Amino acid sequence: MGWEQASAVAGILGGEMDYANCRSLPAMFFEVARRQDARPFLWAKRDQKYRSLSWAEAADGVSRLAQGLAALGIEPGDRVALVAENRPEWVVADLAIMSAGAVTVPAYVTNTVGDHRHILGNSGARAVIVSTAALAGRVIPAAAQVPSVRTVIAMEGGGEAPANLDLRVWDDVLALGDGESGARVAALTPDDTACIIYTSGTGGVPKGVMLSHRNIIGNCRGAYRLLQMLGLGDEKFLSFLPLSHSYEHTAGLFFPISIGAEIYFAEGAETLATNLVEVRPTIMTAVPRLYETMHQRIRLAIARERGLKRRLFEQAVVIGRKRMAGQKLSLGQRLIDPALEKLVRNKVRGRFGGHLKAMISGGAPLNPEIGSFFLALGVRLLQGYGQTEAAPVVCCNPPGHIRIDTVGPAIDGVRIRIADDGEILVAGDNVMKGYWNDPEASARTLVDGWLHTGDIG
Repeated sequence: MGWEQASAVAGILGGEMDYANCRSLPAMFFEVARRQDARPFLWAKRDQKYRSLSWAEAADGVSRLAQGLAALGIEPGDRVALVAENRPEWVVADLAIMSAGAVTVPAYVTNTVGDHRHILGNSGARAVIVSTAALAGRVIPAAAQVPSVRTVIAMEGGGEAPANLDLRVWDDVLALGDGESGARVAALTPDDTACIIYTSGTGGVPKGVMLSHRNIIGNCRGAYRLLQMLGLGDEKFLSFLPLSHSYEHTAGLFFPISIGAEIYFAEGAETLATNLVEVRPTIMTAVPRLYETMHQRIRLAIARERGLKRRLFEQAVVIGRKRMAGQKLSLGQRLIDPALEKLVRNKVRGRFGGHLKAMISGGAPLNPEIGSFFLALGVRLLQGYGQTEAAPVVCCNPPGHIRIDTVGPAIDGVRIRIADDGEILVAGDNVMKGYWNDPEASARTLVDGWLHTGDIG
């Protein structure tokens, strides 16, 4: 059974993903890849130019790597760690691990040897996939100290490893596969664990959050219901938050996959402003720090202006905020507003590429002053709330009713309750299975089907 047959376990209704009947994340991917075929999927900079990997090429790579992992002895349920910067190979590796029936354990590229040792040891990882030689310099010493780890797969080059580790090169592992990974994909169920994402929460030793295929697919369904009023079609996502974080993993990877979107990888935080103009994304997930930085840059630029240009900008902000508050515009404001749209707001939107339908802010509270600043200038900004244990999105402002000083209502499929002591409780398909190897913490956090977030609402 090839990837074309594996896609049969994911449903499509009227050209849209049938989230309710989709059994696993690989099944969802293979179904979309079958429909998208040669269209571009993943974009990354090579030789100063964005170059793409098609859906068909990605699907073939996923199938071959999954077969390669199986040939190396990876069994369903085994944990495989993934340490890499955002790049097409990250996506291929993640999907291949799951397609082999195994569980992805993503780790941050900023982790120390000690951090990697804890995650590899706690998860009982059988293998680890690492991208660069620099990262391997921290991963291999950690893996050598963890008895469960047998194999290290290097995306770039080989190098050396201790005698207790089998060091393999990415291309060689791909060559072990024949593209036939459908049987293991077909065997996956919605409640199988897809990934274990480590989070420190409010402090302490990082705990492994077990997220099932159902958890992440449920979150994708909620995101689709939230954003479908925007007229979702040929979408472009610009990814710059770490894929090892649950926010980007769901909202910046698997949701775009579910709607057949293209994903571009930013070169880094320092080049993000340039990448925005190059890519011209339609949807983007980000953290408040991005908006704070953009706000500061725009304000500094305006502070250097004098005369009419500065007054027009300030008037655009005033009128935009007045409209947001539902206040009536004066005759003069109504007359000048169309000119402000062209002379001011279009230029501000141009800083974000000019094609944005929405930007979603999460990961930390957004300063309402900064949020309303961008909304007043015509940038649709939606603030949300979530946590890794909820796969991760719980709430978000709907595009048609934005209240930027709030995190909005629960997304589709999520229920919220406020406990007597003010704690936010969450229930739904998105709620984690529990913490890996920590039944006590799981029992404290999951009570009668409700996730106790530890946050006050």
